[in-house]
Amino acid sequence: MLTFISWNADPILFSLGPLSVRWYGLMFAIGFLIGYEIVSRMFKHEGAKEKWLGILLLYLVAGTVIGARLGHVFFYEWPYYSQHPSEILKIWEGGLASHGGTIGNIISLLLFSWLVSKTPPSWVFDKVVVPVALVACLIRIGNLMNSEIYGGPTSLPWGFIFLRNGETFPSHPTQIYEAGVYLILFVILMWMYWKKNMEERPWFITGFFFTWVFGFRFLIEYVKNVQVSSELQMIADYGINMGQLLSIPFILLGIFLMVYALIKPRQHWTFPNKFSD
Repeated sequence: MLTFISWNADPILFSLGPLSVRWYGLMFAIGFLIGYEIVSRMFKHEGAKEKWLGILLLYLVAGTVIGARLGHVFFYEWPYYSQHPSEILKIWEGGLASHGGTIGNIISLLLFSWLVSKTPPSWVFDKVVVPVALVACLIRIGNLMNSEIYGGPTSLPWGFIFLRNGETFPSHPTQIYEAGVYLILFVILMWMYWKKNMEERPWFITGFFFTWVFGFRFLIEYVKNVQVSSELQMIADYGINMGQLLSIPFILLGIFLMVYALIKPRQHWTFPNKFSD
């Protein structure tokens, strides 16, 4: 019986001359395409304007990429980037933070609500977070193909030896842990929206998303390797790392939103199940 898994996946799916298609980028793109289709069906279900879809996609792509990059820069490696500001733009060299991406998405969705749809922010948040859970799952699969963001040593039978990084001992495949958590969340959120009509309780779906994602993120961080050396002192001083510290406000926000949604009267909507003119 295998006691570990030797992992040496090539992060590049294929190359066409100087152009390389990487698993990470492919997972990212697939997630956005599937997410677009899911939100499209939600818009159709509620009779929202079809033209909003393309605009919403642009807002989300910009918010995700810019937010994730700046989150990594400011939360994890500001001492370096403050001395090398030109390096901030070199996103192709890696360095994205999920907490920063979340903040970027929050800002982009607020702007979309205020400037485009003219609807309460909860209306778009409670839709977008559903496919975002799937996108997060696919991104972690991309991390696995890159042999990055994995955990510390383990003797468990599903430990991965990341040969590409020169590892010789099995480690926790935390990418798979997170991918599984996000996939389960995606299924639950789809059930909430399509079967339980929880969109009639504005902010509940969003609150559940925040609590689930960042609650499990807080726990998984205990078996994840330190991503940047600056976190070592923080762990020594406070017993938690930056990822855990940044998760706490989102967990509290999620709990608040769920309680708020449940104490407010349920909104009963009639859905035309077609795109509005």
